[in-house]
Amino acid sequence: MHIHILGICGTFMGSMALLARAAGHTVTGCDANVYPPMSTQLAAQGIALTEGYDAGQLGLMPDVFVVGNAISRGNPLLEAILDAGAPYVSGPQWLADNVLHGKWVLAVAGTHGKTTTASMLAWLLEDGGLNPGFLIGGVAENFGVSARLTDSPFFVIEADEYDTAFCDKRSKFVHYRPRTAILNNLEFDHADIFPDLAAIETQFHHLVRTLPRIGRIVVNADAPALTRVLARGWWSEVEHFNSATGWSATLADDGTAQFALAGKALGTAVMPMAGEHNMSNALAAVAAARHAGVPVAASMAALAGFKGVKRRLEWRGEVAGVTVYDDFAHHPTAIALTLAGLRQRAPQGRILAVLEPRSNTMKLGVMKARLPDSLRGADAVFCYAGGVDWDVAEALAPLGDTARVVGDIDTLVAAVVADARPGDHVLVMSNGGFGGVHDKLLAALA
Repeated sequence: MHIHILGICGTFMGSMALLARAAGHTVTGCDANVYPPMSTQLAAQGIALTEGYDAGQLGLMPDVFVVGNAISRGNPLLEAILDAGAPYVSGPQWLADNVLHGKWVLAVAGTHGKTTTASMLAWLLEDGGLNPGFLIGGVAENFGVSARLTDSPFFVIEADEYDTAFCDKRSKFVHYRPRTAILNNLEFDHADIFPDLAAIETQFHHLVRTLPRIGRIVVNADAPALTRVLARGWWSEVEHFNSATGWSATLADDGTAQFALAGKALGTAVMPMAGEHNMSNALAAVAAARHAGVPVAASMAALAGFKGVKRRLEWRGEVAGVTVYDDFAHHPTAIALTLAGLRQRAPQGRILAVLEPRSNTMKLGVMKARLPDSLRGADAVFCYAGGVDWDVAEALAPLGDTARVVGDIDTLVAAVVADARPGDHVLVMSNGGFGGVHDKLLAALA
């Protein structure tokens, strides 16, 4: 089968492209915004990319066009597909029909931590000898890719609540039909498609409805919204984490954690990533891996070998004593947790936060009132104001002289470099390419 993917450089669609290629299909694709790591990953796999969405791509005559959820009516290629009556399908539906069917799917859902937790879970299954396939919204360092197809019955997937496609406004994860589901947390996000938190809770309950009776839901007990989701009903086994009566853990200053289940001590695990939130992610991953048959002791030991995920507190380089990190954080909660995690990892030295409020929710200004508090863990804040219509300087005014707002990237780089001194940690946070600011910072520091 020849598939042509619209929006192929998105984290989901690019990963799906790798799976389709591994399954023996011919894969081509197009996108308007091509940037690493997905563009380089696709190129390394020999997948041909077309820049833009010109209608002439209809002439490729694939067996089916796979349409990403970033593609809207008015897109010239989509309009040509519809006018021609050419076959098309959403990415999640194609994945469900061609990859996930017959698999033991382990889905990781939640507002925060999906990529890290899914990567951890895939690693625990791999170390446990289960050879899982996976699709993750980032490049897992243990595997070097964001997606893999194997002959194993086990498949780990990052289960996104964003809508499926222009023609299917259900959340992506309702297509996946998992046997094991992690519900990691739930807050309001995606203000461009959801009117309020209750609407997202409804989608999460749709996911809960798809699990079989022999399935298992591993749910965060410390998330009121998830408590409300399960209050609507469930039909599977349920295990809670961050719960005194379920799975729990206590983080020590040396980066280890004491795990327990129903109050019974399970032993000590080395936490591979800093922060209380990553300990919670690890707890959920261990619980889910047990459902697939990996002994708890084996999973706890395997955590020490987890290498992390690109763009999750990823070390990008050190120049003149200044260290630069990259992170995907873009929601106020994720920003605060990432800062806290870096502070735990690097208790000495200042943290200079470099933020691009790029997500659709951020662009709408829905979260702007929460930004100042989320950034208080930084010693200095440099915020890029390009691409947003609301007054960023006014929103960050509560931070006083700690925050600086800049309208172009070169000026931003110059301001950070002028302020940086040996021992500082520069934390870049964006859910996009941010104009290659990481490399520009390292070059300017040199």
